[in-house]
Amino acid sequence: METAAIQGSSRFPAKRTQVKVSVDPAIAAAFKEACAASKVSMAAELSRFMADYANALVKRKAAPNYSTRRHRRTSAKAMLKELWAMRACEERVRDNCPENLQGSDAYEATEEAISALDAAIEALSEY
Repeated sequence: METAAIQGSSRFPAKRTQVKVSVDPAIAAAFKEACAASKVSMAAELSRFMADYANALVKRKAAPNYSTRRHRRTSAKAMLKELWAMRACEERVRDNCPENLQGSDAYEATEEAISALDAAIEALSEY
């Protein structure tokens, strides 16, 4: 398996990090040959790839659209659905709590969480 050593830059101290190019030796060899043919270091090419991949992930997740009332209502309904799901989980935790732990700090925290979720659900339902 081929690996690339990523060198330090002026911002970071010079130390080497081993990065797996591929588990498949044929892919690793092809990558190495392509980098050699284009006279580009494997480390630089991997760094560029990782930066491009990270930027693509950030771009894929678009900001929510609250420009119209319809979009706002749709978002509020989705939030309500999540709140109800969280409340159901907290209720399951409370209901499955052994009797000897009822009244403990964890049990009280679950009760408080359910109360807070009920208040949030009520406030969002009015919207």
